Amino acid sequence: MSDHAHHHHGHAHHGHSHGVLTGGMLSRDEQRSAARQLTLAMVALGLLALGLLWRWLDPQQDGVGQMLFGAASILVAIPVLRSAWFSLRFPSLHGITDQLVALALLGAWATGDLLTAALLPILMIFGHVLEERSVIGSQEAIEALGKLTRSHARRIDADGSVHEVDNSALQAGDLVEVRAGDRVPADGRVLEGQASLDTAPITGESVPVQAAPGMEVFGGAINLDGWLRIEVLRTGEASTLGKVIALMQKAEQSKPPITRLLERYAGGYMVLVLLIAAVTWFITNDPQAMLAVLVAACPCALVLSAPATAIAGIAVAARHGILIRSSAFLEEFADLSSLVIDKTGTLTYGALHLQTLAPATGVELDRDALLHLAASLGAASSHPVSRALATLVPQDAYHPLEQLRERQGLGVIAQTSKGEAALGRAELFQQMGVDLPPVPLHDGPIAGLSLNGRFMAWLLLADRVRPEAAEAMADLRELGLGRQLLLTGDRLPVANALAEVVGIKDVVAQALPEDKLSRVTAEIRNGFRPLVVGDGINDSLALKAGVVGVAMGAGGADIALASADIVLIGSDLRRLGTCVRLSRQCRRTLQVNVAIGLGWTLAIVAAAAFGLLGAAGAMIAAILHNLSTLLVLGNAGRLLRIEEPLKKPR
Repeated sequence: MSDHAHHHHGHAHHGHSHGVLTGGMLSRDEQRSAARQLTLAMVALGLLALGLLWRWLDPQQDGVGQMLFGAASILVAIPVLRSAWFSLRFPSLHGITDQLVALALLGAWATGDLLTAALLPILMIFGHVLEERSVIGSQEAIEALGKLTRSHARRIDADGSVHEVDNSALQAGDLVEVRAGDRVPADGRVLEGQASLDTAPITGESVPVQAAPGMEVFGGAINLDGWLRIEVLRTGEASTLGKVIALMQKAEQSKPPITRLLERYAGGYMVLVLLIAAVTWFITNDPQAMLAVLVAACPCALVLSAPATAIAGIAVAARHGILIRSSAFLEEFADLSSLVIDKTGTLTYGALHLQTLAPATGVELDRDALLHLAASLGAASSHPVSRALATLVPQDAYHPLEQLRERQGLGVIAQTSKGEAALGRAELFQQMGVDLPPVPLHDGPIAGLSLNGRFMAWLLLADRVRPEAAEAMADLRELGLGRQLLLTGDRLPVANALAEVVGIKDVVAQALPEDKLSRVTAEIRNGFRPLVVGDGINDSLALKAGVVGVAMGAGGADIALASADIVLIGSDLRRLGTCVRLSRQCRRTLQVNVAIGLGWTLAIVAAAAFGLLGAAGAMIAAILHNLSTLLVLGNAGRLLRIEEPLKKPR
């Protein structure tokens, strides 16, 4: 809490990582406090200039100049001392910097060096403002996300009139219209209309998505053509983008092991710095060298190294359609050694489609007529097979049905313009006394179709493998996740056929959710670090148990999203490889940043202690200290340049 509390007490001398997110997202308080500090610093600078001028014009009378310096130093001292006092009450790593600067300030006063006393806090304030700006500069990716969440919406009121409102005013259940060129204002379901949507900003998917009634769409997608009427489902914080942004804000507080270690020994660190400073003063008798040690020891760069890296990493991931929900991504992902993946909805689309239509011999109806008949009957039932068949033809092309009878678990029978038709399992036709040709061999659901007591055709249905699955698995094997395990609730032949296609060796079929869980825990016991991938309807336990859980997003159930560390919004499996590469990149960046933070600090402290920084040691230390922070931010900013475009799968 301590970092954030600064602001609410109005002394954010240390704007450090709070405002890091986006210019647009600095809270009013924070903007005001930054402005206040800048104003103070400017006024103090003015007073200093006057003092120096006076000293130059009238060197005999030093009193007035000293008074002006004194006034300047008191002005800037107020926020510094307030933050330091505050950080004593709520200790944190950030607080150390506040305390050290305050000590240096008091030291400068005590040694009568009022010029240093005024300049030090001014340099620090400018440094921090610069830092915030530069972090924000490297935050364009998040800025862009922020813009996505703020847009106008055309709300359709009860009387049918359309009003423009800010999308923050929308509530779940509102109806909005989205015209060509507009952004979809919030996550919702299409009620009517057709359009192609560009979802690249959210899912990283370059091919436009065709939206039609009944489809769910994400806020932030751009309507390229056509007109849609949408019912809003989730707004603001709950929407897909809201989650990304909330996550960024959490990332600021992410701490790598090294920072946690330092926090534990924060008190010891202070004592050590004070000892070095005291020894320096004792040996050199140079107050400047002592002050320089205090300033140089501020651990800003170190404190920022993790949040800056985490934020950049999350921003890049979001641009690639990867929603990161926990810091496990940044720390654990790089060491993964095995993969446990679910079949339905993950390697496959999780929806049935017609694979083959096998007409009986001597049927004179053509393929089209058969499909129309099957779809019309399918539309009458809610069975998954019927639902899959119902989508074969557009709704307005269905045959009108009369005297509809559904036989539970067997199928449907109805009167059509062509006569009595039936659609269902083999048993249905046996009961009706229809002559059946032999049932074809097929892994997956089979439905038969008859008309006027005559058998017409077999319809074989199957779930489709995602076209990029094989490529994605090969990619992961190259990245060192050679041990791959397919876990599915499905039957073994189906699972084996699929494993063959995507190149996975180990298969466990007919697994219940708890079996999945025990397989994942067994992997961990055997010393592997599994990445668990599922669509989450029945994988939530396993997703939580894995070192890192990835849920397939777009269709993924909310429960999966809640239990996964990472969600692939676009559901493109090749993004798994992107995840591994990204996290390894993040980890390298973080290691470099921590090295810069530690090494640089130690180097300046040593230089200050040996008096190498010269007469204005404290100033130079302050400037060097701000430099190291900018280096860390710049290094994290390099992550933002990572781009991995997806080609159409072969």
